[in-house]
Amino acid sequence: MQYHLNGFKPGNYEVPDEAREPYPDPPIVDLPNEVDVLIIGTGPAGLTMSRQLSEFTDIKTCIVDMAPGPLLFGRADGISCRTIEIMEAFNSSEMVVKEAYQLKQNTFWEPDEDNPENIRLTHKIADARAGLSEFTHGIVNQARLHELLVDGMERSVTHLSPHYSRELVEMNIDDNLTQNLDAYPITATFKRTDDAGAGKTETVRARYVVGCDGARSKVRKSMNIPLQGDSANKAWGVMDILLITDFPDIRVKSFIQSKDHGAVMTIPREGGYLCRFYVELDLLDKDKRAADVRLNEHDIIAKAQKIFHPYTLDVKEVAWWSIYEVGQRIAERFDNRPAGSSEDIIPRAFVAGDACHTHSPKGGWGLNTSLPDTFNLGWKLAAVLQGRSDPRLLSTYCTERRKVAQQLIEADRELSRLVATRPTAGDDSEQAKVDTAKIESFMKRQSGFVSGTSIEYYPSYICTGHENQHLATGFNIGQRFHSAEATRVADGRSQHLGHLVKADGRWRIFLFGDTQTPTDPSSAAYQFIDFLASDESSPVHKYTPKGSDIDSVFDTYAVFQQQDLSVHDLHDYLWPAKGKYGLRDYEKVFHAEESNDIYDLRGIDRSAGCVVIVRPDQHIATILPVTAHEELTKFFDVFMIKQR
Repeated sequence: MQYHLNGFKPGNYEVPDEAREPYPDPPIVDLPNEVDVLIIGTGPAGLTMSRQLSEFTDIKTCIVDMAPGPLLFGRADGISCRTIEIMEAFNSSEMVVKEAYQLKQNTFWEPDEDNPENIRLTHKIADARAGLSEFTHGIVNQARLHELLVDGMERSVTHLSPHYSRELVEMNIDDNLTQNLDAYPITATFKRTDDAGAGKTETVRARYVVGCDGARSKVRKSMNIPLQGDSANKAWGVMDILLITDFPDIRVKSFIQSKDHGAVMTIPREGGYLCRFYVELDLLDKDKRAADVRLNEHDIIAKAQKIFHPYTLDVKEVAWWSIYEVGQRIAERFDNRPAGSSEDIIPRAFVAGDACHTHSPKGGWGLNTSLPDTFNLGWKLAAVLQGRSDPRLLSTYCTERRKVAQQLIEADRELSRLVATRPTAGDDSEQAKVDTAKIESFMKRQSGFVSGTSIEYYPSYICTGHENQHLATGFNIGQRFHSAEATRVADGRSQHLGHLVKADGRWRIFLFGDTQTPTDPSSAAYQFIDFLASDESSPVHKYTPKGSDIDSVFDTYAVFQQQDLSVHDLHDYLWPAKGKYGLRDYEKVFHAEESNDIYDLRGIDRSAGCVVIVRPDQHIATILPVTAHEELTKFFDVFMIKQR
């Protein structure tokens, strides 16, 4: 898709440039008095949380922001492979893939040895993240991602919409009520910021609150959670521009170092014309902030023009610009529990996204770390609120996501040093030369982390079974379920198995059969399925509410090596009767494909098979032998609440 030819216009890119209009500010609707979950902030973390919770009619959710309406432009632009996988869980990946610039190459430019005032191309390489996912790392306006999430909320069964023009004035947590799950221990007071409501305040009581309100989070401050780390004395300018240039790699992500004027990183944007520049500026004085820099977009352009010599930059329009300082900080904790609390202390307030980790934007990690924060937390909150899981499950959010944030801070600190030509805080050198080979090595080494595909959670009671990792070496326990294709038995369709794991709060059980035919009642696969379906001790029987569809909590799929199968010859549980009419579900059984055999791609033991348990956030919880019936029940017994 191409757009922005005659100037940048925000909005739905499916609408032609000449007809596209900015989103109007939505109408003001009174806040509810009481909610189950109060979300503060409509960035990627807040909208991901509300998008998940919008699917549950028995959970009352409210999301609030001080802005007058949706984001229109600026902020993040990179959409990692993992983020697109999550968008697929919301059935929204197709528009992201269709509209985004797909990042395939990187180029590196340095001062010309013969004429150091000029820059020259040193090499061009394929993007290191290629092949890590069925999706490609993309570049698209953060506002467009927000729109897709909000559209999904509004079309959901709850028709959830954000409340804008509200500034959080005060938030209190009644510590005497936090361990009473029926109580509303959080009280939040908001001030209207629109002209019509000037001076009006509203109060909301909530069971849980999630602060997604940015680096200066009032939610975090109300919980007295300090940010740890420091800010480097380095400023960068960022701008989205429409330009004319003779620079040959303007449509390729490029790292450019000049001799005397600093460095630039360019990132082509969606639509074919727009481009983002990160331009290295001068050092900041001690205790100065980027907001104190007396520069504007014209200064950033002038600096970039010097760096690009001998190539010319004729900037026709600046769609958005900002100046920021490089700094890495992380919150001491991600919930309201005192540091060192046991898992038996139930958290009731959380922070996510920039509210608990801040860093430079060059690595594209802000949005792509913030969104998975609440993708991790959302299903856990839903499970606890619906009485399906023990409340101590909520403590795993801080344990799992703070580790990721710490890795992010360390990676960002390293990248910030690599791409700067002038020293940052703690660097006493007069000038630190950019070594593009080191940048290339960093990108290769960190490709899995940058893409989000190698994010791994600590071993815990919801990430366990590492002694069975050899049964499927390509499905790493603790990491996301790495999708691969298989053929659906009922109709011969090729299906990405990872796309079956939707953001609906359900657990997925993937059975990979052994060499025995699964129609044989004596086979391990048949006996495993019969255990799930018929045994009173199976998790399906213990934790599925009476009267609900058999797959309402555990959605089971089977993949077999045998290709001459008929669904009607298999156990009834694999083509269950569901819904008010008892219609059969024919989409749960697959066989391996001949050319891209999932057993080979994911290192699955053909002779033994295995069972892969996938959490509602798409991360692998455990791998078990097909014969491990009792172990499967024990896994869920640790944290789930019996429903029958």
